[in-house]
Amino acid sequence: MSQNISKKSGKATIWSSITELMAKLITPIVNILLARLLAPEAFGAVATITMVITFAEVFTDAGFQKYIIQHDFDSEDSLNKGTNVAFITNLSVSVLAVAVIVIFRKQIAVLVGSPELGDAIAVASLVIILVAFSSIQMARFKRELDFKTLFFVRIGSTLIPLLITVPLAFIFKNFWALVVGNLSVNLFNAVALTIKSKWKPRLFYSFDILKDMFSFTAWTMLESVLIWLTTNIDIFIVGNVLDDYYLGIYKTSMTTVNSYMGIITSAVIPVLFSTLSRYQNDEENFNQTFWKFQKYMSVLVVPMSIGIFVFRDLITNILLGEQWIEASGFIGLWGLMSGIIILFSNFSSEVFRSKGNPKLSMLVQGLHIACVVPVVLLTVNKNFEILYISRSFTRLQLSLVAVIILRFAYKFKIKDMLLNVAPATISAVIMGVIGYFLSIIRPEIWWQIICVVICIAVYFVTLFLLFPKMRKEVWDIPIVSKITKKLTRTSK
Repeated sequence: MSQNISKKSGKATIWSSITELMAKLITPIVNILLARLLAPEAFGAVATITMVITFAEVFTDAGFQKYIIQHDFDSEDSLNKGTNVAFITNLSVSVLAVAVIVIFRKQIAVLVGSPELGDAIAVASLVIILVAFSSIQMARFKRELDFKTLFFVRIGSTLIPLLITVPLAFIFKNFWALVVGNLSVNLFNAVALTIKSKWKPRLFYSFDILKDMFSFTAWTMLESVLIWLTTNIDIFIVGNVLDDYYLGIYKTSMTTVNSYMGIITSAVIPVLFSTLSRYQNDEENFNQTFWKFQKYMSVLVVPMSIGIFVFRDLITNILLGEQWIEASGFIGLWGLMSGIIILFSNFSSEVFRSKGNPKLSMLVQGLHIACVVPVVLLTVNKNFEILYISRSFTRLQLSLVAVIILRFAYKFKIKDMLLNVAPATISAVIMGVIGYFLSIIRPEIWWQIICVVICIAVYFVTLFLLFPKMRKEVWDIPIVSKITKKLTRTSK
């Protein structure tokens, strides 16, 4: 059984990685165009709208997706019944949430500090129903580690912004292009996943099953609320104190970094959670999977985070344009901290969730909110640089607390975690130092791009020379192994 899960996990990682790589080839084109067609104020308005919508989505999902992925069902029939109850509950609560938002849209807009966005919030809230419609189908695919099907759906949805959002941005020149584009993406997901899914909704409901589900999902939902607060509480404070321009700079800096780090994390984290969930009662395979995934991730994430910091001006100019240059410092520092967050905080959280213990993740998030709120309140009225530097460094607290709790709860030694990522970290630091001195020779974009290429070569040469065992580790990464085998067959 463990060999079968491991094989499925490898294939899932390959398809998930291909999905994210393909999506990220298209997404930069969309972002580059939108950043030049729309002002930072438009992105600031959408940040406020998104904050409201994602809060509602926390309650509409209620942790049902994680329940479907993780729970050990007695039979296929039991799984189908549970899925049906989750789907109907999810959809019903979503419709109710949208109704509440539409009715109280003006009051909600005033509450978040943007009275003029009431109608936009009401229209954007329709996405809640679309997400509810597709999330349970998505959970079924992830449970089966069927990321091949999700690949085709994701690629289709990635093309939607290019076909709809960008033309609308060219016509309207305001945030409505982003709102309509987001609705279009989620409509496509809902339709495509429903068509591809073997499971289809039917007229079945059981309050007994719902009761059993809620005993699991109640803590997951509370955890999601805290995660939402962690992600959005500073957006709320900044949006109420600063104008839409700086809110746009603030939020877009984060999302730009998160989207490009997501090339790796979005490919690996869902597979990690699904695989760990299958091994939750098998400690040996559970631990081996954790260490393997963390090392694989470090090989790619650490140099990316250091590279974003070193080449922050280049990244800002290429991806966003000169009007966003004030975001450069925040993008660099947020990128640097993202590597630490992913390898320590995110991986710890996946252990807590896959073990069915979201209370620990809640504790981590709660302590982080207690750190973020006073830091942002104390610095938001200072200059923007002090604000983003302070906010970025609070992420170290999140990672530290996560690994300490992981150590005491599940005996994962902090020393072992540091040693596991040490080869990638040492090699990436050497790369970063060389990259910095090369980058200051000339400011032209063409030279900066050459420096990036040199840094990539320096990183892998250093990694393989200083840590010879890492050669096999890299070749064993599922997607690298797949590409290598195909190239070998082609050469023969």
